[in-house]
Amino acid sequence: MKTTNYRLSSEMETISSSQTEWFASHVREILTSDKHFYSKTDYLGQCLIELQNKIDYLSEDIKAMQFLKRKLAESKQLAQQIIADEMMKLGVDRLDGVSISSLTITPEKTKHEQKISFKNPDALMKLGYFKVSLDEEAVREEMKTLEGMERIDPYIEMVSVTETVPAKIKVNQRRSNANNQAKELLNYIDEAA
Repeated sequence: MKTTNYRLSSEMETISSSQTEWFASHVREILTSDKHFYSKTDYLGQCLIELQNKIDYLSEDIKAMQFLKRKLAESKQLAQQIIADEMMKLGVDRLDGVSISSLTITPEKTKHEQKISFKNPDALMKLGYFKVSLDEEAVREEMKTLEGMERIDPYIEMVSVTETVPAKIKVNQRRSNANNQAKELLNYIDEAA
C-alpha cells in the first residue's frame, strides 16, 4: 500500500477528544490561508482519503490475519490428532523430551447433550413462550415443572446429540526457558539432516 503522508493526515491519525480545539485551530488556519479554495479543498480531502485508505488497508489485513489464525488453529488441531493417532498405533502414550517436558495424549472424549427439537413452535408461541420468536429459554424453564411439561410435551421432541472429540497430543513445556542445551541439540540435529 502506498500512501502519502501529509502533515495534516499525520495529525488526524493521532487526534483525540482532548485535542479538538488545537486541531480545529489548525484547520481554521488552512481554511483562512491565502491559497486558492480548490487547493484547500484538495488538501483537506486528500488527507481524509489517505486516512480512509489506511483504515481500509488495515481492515483487509485484519481479515487476512483472522483467516490465517483460523487456518493455523485448524492445522494445529489436525496435527495434534495425527501425532496422537500415530503414537497410539505404536502403543506410546507419553514421550519425554529435553526442552519440552513431554508429549502426552489426551484421551478421546464423548460429549452427550440433550437438544430440544420443536415440533410445533407456533403452538408454543400461542401458549405465551415467545419473544419475537419462540422463547426457547422459557420452554426449558417450563420443562422443569411437571405441569409445564404436560402442557408443552405434545409440541417438543428431545433429541440426544453425541459428539466425539478425537484424542490429541498435548505439549508440556518445561518451566525454565534457560535450557540452551536442548536448543543447541535441536539445531545440531537439523543441521545434520
